[in-house]
Amino acid sequence: MTVIFSKKCEYGLQAVLYLSAIEPGQIVSSDEIAKKLGIPKEFVSKILQSLTESGIVSSKKGKAGGFSLAKEPGKIRLIDIVAAIDGLGIFNSCVLGFPQCSPDHPCPLHEKWGKLRTEAYEMLTGETLDELRGKTMKKMKSL
Repeated sequence: MTVIFSKKCEYGLQAVLYLSAIEPGQIVSSDEIAKKLGIPKEFVSKILQSLTESGIVSSKKGKAGGFSLAKEPGKIRLIDIVAAIDGLGIFNSCVLGFPQCSPDHPCPLHEKWGKLRTEAYEMLTGETLDELRGKTMKKMKSL
């Protein structure tokens, strides 16, 4: 269970990591991705279509159709996927939902959340999919 991302975003991150671990240019069906990751096929298709609209994933229709990365893995960071699916609001808002939360009027968790939020953002921007490929491949083999 994730703490800060929607289930859609969580699945999107997994699907794009999966696409980054296969051979470059290989097209994979949503069925294959769904089976490998244990995600409902319809959900995978919808998520990948939204990532196609954002330019992260490309799709090919037809009998031999499916999905692949639209960019080189070295040009995609996890934050790009988060931004495309959930947006970046979580990195700019109060963890408790207080509308006027700020350094001048902090909520009870403002300082602690600020540190965690910054660390999470840096983690998501720190490496490209290409740099995560080895770890991703190892994880995919364990599924």
